[in-house]
Amino acid sequence: MFKSRPGYGLSIFAAALAAAFAVAAIAPASAQERKSIRWATSSVDSYGYKVAASMVKIAEEALGGQYTITVNPYPSTTGAMKAAMDGTGEIGYTADVGMTQLYAGEGGFKDYTPAKAKLVHAWYAYPMESFMATSAKDAGKYRCWGDFSGKPVFYTTAGFMNWLNFQRIYKTLGYQFKHVQIDAKSQSDALQAGTIAGSVAYTTAGRSLAPYWKETEVRMDVKVINPCPEEVAKLKAAGLAVVDVDPKAAFSKDVGVRQIQGVPILFAYNVRPDMPEDVVYKLLSAFYKNRESLAKADPGFTPMAVDFIGMQAQGINANPDIPVHSGMAKFMKEHKAWNDKWKIAK
Repeated sequence: MFKSRPGYGLSIFAAALAAAFAVAAIAPASAQERKSIRWATSSVDSYGYKVAASMVKIAEEALGGQYTITVNPYPSTTGAMKAAMDGTGEIGYTADVGMTQLYAGEGGFKDYTPAKAKLVHAWYAYPMESFMATSAKDAGKYRCWGDFSGKPVFYTTAGFMNWLNFQRIYKTLGYQFKHVQIDAKSQSDALQAGTIAGSVAYTTAGRSLAPYWKETEVRMDVKVINPCPEEVAKLKAAGLAVVDVDPKAAFSKDVGVRQIQGVPILFAYNVRPDMPEDVVYKLLSAFYKNRESLAKADPGFTPMAVDFIGMQAQGINANPDIPVHSGMAKFMKEHKAWNDKWKIAK
């Protein structure tokens, strides 16, 4: 019969206990190896937050489980941008007009110096199209956007991205921007009374209107005034896109044009230059691969799905002097879409 040596059982127990501690130590170490990416967006009720939240699973899978991504909402787009630039986030929600202001040191970025670094081009996700409309009874007075120059217009609420967009448009065209601030819910009354000559409307991805615009078209007849061909040419020459929007997809009534022409704001999720190149490259590649399924899940991604590469180029061309993240540059070069006039962020 086998007899154990004195202390043999105790040695086995000690070895087993040591092994158990070793396994327990491995798990936390492995968990600690996962790096964190904080995705700064606008408020939780915004489309920007919704998009980021829906992308987390794709993003984490694209990065091979090496990163934990959390979506952190901020009260404004400017706040989200500053969070990423000051180091309390890694991805910042923004738009091409916001990037313009950042690098010009205007608006919310006047006298602002980031604690880490400024955002650079990384990923453009969806457009919002700005265009001009007026009351049907006064539509005969207006042929081009220039006819609204110097006249009282409600360019959406002051500080909104579409408000900034038309400031950019007017600056490009050399027109006088005369904004009249009103409560958006009183827009119909102001148009009918002639208090404002026109009002800027906008759609998301060529589809949905803002709620206050839906109320306006229920209460009155409106007509869209498109830019004239020479205005379109001038805008495009300045690097701004001019896109067509199906009026039937946005409005419930006839608005007097077969196609609405608007200038899109390209909303983006940009990063600092110090984000590793492979991270941005893998994210863009994953979003590109899943573009059609993303569009089926959310119509806002439809333009991106139709021309993913073209949208990235539009985002860069809206601010061609702003550097491009090296991961985005690699992606664009791979798809034969890189422009040697663009510069890569250091």
